[in-house]
Amino acid sequence: MRIVCLLLPALLIGASGAKVPAQTAPSAPASLNARLTGDIAPIHDPAILRQGDTYYLFTTSQERDGKGLIHIRSSKDLATWTRSHPVFAEMPAWVKDAVPGARGIWAPDAFFAGGEYRVYYSVSTFGKNRSAIGLVTTPSLEKPVWTDRGQVIASDQRDDFNAIDPNIFADDKGGQWMAFGSFWSGLKLVRLDPKTGLRSADTKVHAIARRPSPGAVEAPFVIRRGGFYYLFASYDFCCRRAESTYYTVVGRSKDPKGPYLDRKGKKLTEGGGLIVLHADLDRSRRFVGPGHVAILREPKQDYIVYHAYDTQARGVPTLRIQPLGWTGDGWPVAL
Repeated sequence: MRIVCLLLPALLIGASGAKVPAQTAPSAPASLNARLTGDIAPIHDPAILRQGDTYYLFTTSQERDGKGLIHIRSSKDLATWTRSHPVFAEMPAWVKDAVPGARGIWAPDAFFAGGEYRVYYSVSTFGKNRSAIGLVTTPSLEKPVWTDRGQVIASDQRDDFNAIDPNIFADDKGGQWMAFGSFWSGLKLVRLDPKTGLRSADTKVHAIARRPSPGAVEAPFVIRRGGFYYLFASYDFCCRRAESTYYTVVGRSKDPKGPYLDRKGKKLTEGGGLIVLHADLDRSRRFVGPGHVAILREPKQDYIVYHAYDTQARGVPTLRIQPLGWTGDGWPVAL
């Protein structure tokens, strides 16, 4: 027996024969991206962590922009962001000799260890690998007192890597590692001293991702989950506003040193990677070049934090945040 229900657009007939208003399904709540407001653009290369009930965001900054270097924004709810005092009023003194011509501080990463907040930062110039990663620390983010610890690692024309885009993570034995790299021969990994946050006595450099030329790869971010280390990386080209082709991929490994494999088993050192963020996945087609991600691990929900270029605002780089889900077989999905 087939039952056919006819729904009238405005009124329904109740069991008593009286006319009653038609019921409409409640509208879905606005996504976090749709609710983002405040100082959310221009933002490049966001790093994020939480102290207490406040989230802190650290981003790339240029001297020409004014307002200091390593800009900080804060939020209570991940949606409304307010600019606060920067980490540096001016370029650290050691940078002038290490990287002549540097006019900005790029791609910071924030990590809590040893009872202090450690912010790693990059100094470089476009198109060259005479670069360095530094470290600055504070006991608190609420009322920070910053102490610059100087250089962690550097690169120059003799190296096959570019010392920018740091990301710090801990392994399952309490060891600490720094992933980094942009272009050249790809992404690298070095061991850190957990007590100081500086480079350890083990100076070996491990390769963790690479793409055949001219494929671009940079901006690693590694998390540990469910027995795996997940390496997120940005492929193709940022910084071209609405013409940016950046996108984000991931691979995973049982060992922090790799090899990192994608869902099909292809190594990231051979150009593999499962796509997590891509302009084609944005239903609105408004934001392009989603990349340089940070992963925020919260007790009830993970988030993927990144920048993308707003095609409705002259391609300005803009903060984006999405919940991050996980498939049954353990792969991340931006929700």
